[in-house]
Amino acid sequence: MLELININMYHFLMVFLRTGSALMLMPGFMGSYINTQVRLSVALAIAIVMMPIITPFLPSPPQDLATFIRYVLFEITIGIFLGVVMQILYTSLRLSGSLAGQAIGFSNAQMFDPSTQTQSIVVETFLTLVALVVIFITDLHHLMLGAIVDSYHLFNVGDALPVGDFAKSLSQNLNDSFIMGFKIGSPFIAFTIVFYTGMGLVSRLMPQLNIFFLSLPLQLYLGIGLLFLTVPMMIMWFTQYYENGIIKFLN
Repeated sequence: MLELININMYHFLMVFLRTGSALMLMPGFMGSYINTQVRLSVALAIAIVMMPIITPFLPSPPQDLATFIRYVLFEITIGIFLGVVMQILYTSLRLSGSLAGQAIGFSNAQMFDPSTQTQSIVVETFLTLVALVVIFITDLHHLMLGAIVDSYHLFNVGDALPVGDFAKSLSQNLNDSFIMGFKIGSPFIAFTIVFYTGMGLVSRLMPQLNIFFLSLPLQLYLGIGLLFLTVPMMIMWFTQYYENGIIKFLN
């Protein structure tokens, strides 16, 4: 009985370390508005549910302490890597929100972002919170949890860490996220170019016109109108990118 308990505790620990490390960094779970005890309770519950599924892929318990410590450190590292990848995919919308805020003229209108505990542009905070709600409404968080389960097929417990593949995957996902952020925010990039070009032409054609009094309210009205029209498209584009990014990562 004691041996059986030890084996079950070993299996639970191997599942909990990777799952808990990933949950601490996954979008929606790492926010400061979530109590640490709540996050720990969620990680424990998920690990208990996942343990029967993942147990067949786990190696036998190590016989020496050094090997056990190596298993623990490797599992924590893999969990952190999974969480960082999902967080990188999520940050593409932050770049889009920053571009939108600057185009509208809200670059100095900042508010507290509860997910990062920092001040950010109000449009950026709005888009990231809407995207987070959509992730949970569309059950994309199930896909994130499924990614943790499928990671045991990619990274077996006890195997050497593919550090080179980790670095390559992080750099590739960061590059793709940066490009996607520009694509999602492309309407506001085009709006900025067209608007300032038009204001420059008006200023040249009518030098006596005070262009600053005309441009600021016009920029606000047109920018907010463009935001109102493009938010559904931006969120839909982001959710598709986020889903495909996780699926691509596991393939």
